[in-house]
Amino acid sequence: MSPEQFLQQKAAAAVAAVYGAELAPDTFQVGVTRKEFTGDYTLVVFPLLRISHAAPEATGEALGAWLVANVPEISAYNSVKGFLNLSFSSVYWNESLASIASDPDFGQLPSTGKNVMVEFSSPNTNKPLHLGHIRNNLLGDSVSRLLKAGGNNVIKATLVNDRGVHICKSMLAWKKCFNGKTPESEGVKGDHLVGDCYVAFDKLYKQEVKELMDGGMDEEEAKKKAPSLVEAHEMLVKWENGDKEVRDLWNMMNSWVFKGFDETYSALGISFDKVDRESETYLLGKELVKKGLESGVFEKEPDGSVWCDLTADGLDRKLVLRGDGTSVYITQDLGTAERRFSEYRLDSHVYVVGNEQDYHFQVLKLILKKLGFAWSDQIYHLSYGMVELPEGKMKSREGTVVDADDLIAKMYEEAKATSEESGKLTDVSAEEKEKLYHMIGLGALKYFIIKVDPKKTMLFNPKESIDFNGNTGPFIQYTHARIRSILRKASAQNLSYGVSDIRPETVPSAKEVRLVKLLGIFPQKVSEAVSALSPAIMANYSYDLAKEFNQYYHDTPILREEDPLMLRYRLELIDVLSRVLRKAMAILGIELPERM
Repeated sequence: MSPEQFLQQKAAAAVAAVYGAELAPDTFQVGVTRKEFTGDYTLVVFPLLRISHAAPEATGEALGAWLVANVPEISAYNSVKGFLNLSFSSVYWNESLASIASDPDFGQLPSTGKNVMVEFSSPNTNKPLHLGHIRNNLLGDSVSRLLKAGGNNVIKATLVNDRGVHICKSMLAWKKCFNGKTPESEGVKGDHLVGDCYVAFDKLYKQEVKELMDGGMDEEEAKKKAPSLVEAHEMLVKWENGDKEVRDLWNMMNSWVFKGFDETYSALGISFDKVDRESETYLLGKELVKKGLESGVFEKEPDGSVWCDLTADGLDRKLVLRGDGTSVYITQDLGTAERRFSEYRLDSHVYVVGNEQDYHFQVLKLILKKLGFAWSDQIYHLSYGMVELPEGKMKSREGTVVDADDLIAKMYEEAKATSEESGKLTDVSAEEKEKLYHMIGLGALKYFIIKVDPKKTMLFNPKESIDFNGNTGPFIQYTHARIRSILRKASAQNLSYGVSDIRPETVPSAKEVRLVKLLGIFPQKVSEAVSALSPAIMANYSYDLAKEFNQYYHDTPILREEDPLMLRYRLELIDVLSRVLRKAMAILGIELPERM
C-alpha cells in the first residue's frame, strides 16, 4: 500500500469519527507535501467543507488532531488554509521498510492478464548490426522486461527482413566482386562479409550512374537504368519465382548472416520468443492485398501495381504491390500483423522502430482498419530518436557505421582501462576481472543508451559512459558492490540481521527515512515507466537510489555503530536497498556485481 492509499484510508476513518460521514477512501486527495511546508504528505481539505460546515483551517485542525491521537503512524500535523500537512512517525517508516523487506515480489505489479508482443531488432540480412540496432535492441529488450514487471504476458518478437531488392544487391555484389569468398576463407563473421558486399554494390552502382551521366543521360534516369540495379530487381523477381540458383545463393548468404546475428545477440544478452522471416510472411500480405482488391480497399493500376488511396484521410496513395508482382515492406507487415494477433490473441503490439518510420506505421494502422481489423487500434509504434556519434551520423551504404561487435569490444577495453586506472579491482582474481570487464562494459553501454528518453536523439560517447562517477551504469554497479562489501564484512564479524530487526521503536535518521521513501516508490516508478513505455524512468530511479545511498554512506559509518539494534537495522536497510537496486537494473537488462 502506498503512503497516499494509507492516508486515504485513515482520512476516511477520521471523517467518519469526527463528522459521522462515510466517504470512500479514493475520494480523498493526497499528495506529497510541498518543500516550503513541514510534512510528508498533504490532504486537501476543501472538498470536505460541505461535510464539516466549518472553515478550511478549522476542518484541518479537527481532522489532524484525530489522526495524531488515533493513528500511531502519524506523528504531527499542521493546517494551512485548505491543506492538512501530515508527518509520518518512525512507526510508519519502519512498517513500510518491513513490508518491502518481507515481500520477495516487491515492485512486480499485479497481473493484467494481457498478452503484449514487443517487436524489435528486425534487421536486414545485408549488413551486420550497428550502433543504431544496439539502441533498438536495448530499448526493445528493456521495454519487454518493463511490461513483464507491469504484470503483462510478454512475447519478444523479431521480424528479419531477409528478402527484397536490398538483399539482392548484396547477393549480386558477391557474385560480381568477391570471387567465391566465404566467412571461413576470410576469417570474418558472416554478417560482416555480407555487409562488405552491400558496400561494394553501392560503389559499383554509383560508378555506373556516373558513366551513364557522362554519356549524356540525366541523373534521375541514370539512377533507374544503372545495369547493377536493373539486375538486382531481376534477381528479386527470380527469387519470388523460386529460381534455384538465386535461392541457393540467398540461403547460403543468409545462413552466414544469421550466425553472425546470433553471436551479437548473445554478447548483448538479447533473446527472442518468436523469430519470423519476411521470406515466410510476405505471402500472407499478398493474400490480404488480394482480399483488399476484392473488397475495394485497394485499386490496381494499368501497369499491374496495387495501391491504397489514403488521400481522403490526409495521407498519400500507398503502394502495396509492385507492377511485377513483388511485394514491398508494408505488404509483409500487413500479413504478419494479422497472423500475430490471431495466433497469440494479442491485446497489444508494440513496434520498436526509429522515428524515420513514423509515417509507415500511421499508414499501416490505417490500412488495417480499412481492411476491417478492429485491433489495429492496439498497435503502438514506440518511436525513438537516432543515435549519433561525436563525429556525426552513420551511413550503411558507405560503410561508415559503428559496428555493434566492434562497439561491444571497445566497451570491454574501456571498462578494462578505466578499472585498472582507478585501482578498484586490485584484490580480484584474473578470471573474475575478465567477467567484471565484460559486465561493466556492457552495463555502461546499456545504461548510457537506456537512460535517455526514447523519443530523443542521443549522442553516444563510449568513454563518458564508463565513468565510475555521475549518472552512469558503472557508478550504480560500484554502489551495489560497495553495499555487498559492507554486508560481507558484517558476515565475517558474525553479525546477523533480518526483517525482525526493523522494530517499531527504532528511530531512523532523516537520511534513513529518505532511503525508505525512495525504496517505497519503486512500484510507482515501475507503473509510471510502463505507462510511458520509457525504461529511462527506471534508469534514472536507479541512479537516484544509488546516489542517495552514497550520501548516506558518506555520513554514516554503518559498521562502527555501537548500538547493536541500530546496527542490525542499518544492515537490513542496505540489504533491502541492494535487492531493489538489482530489480530496477534487471529491468534494464543490467547485471550488478557482488564485488568491484
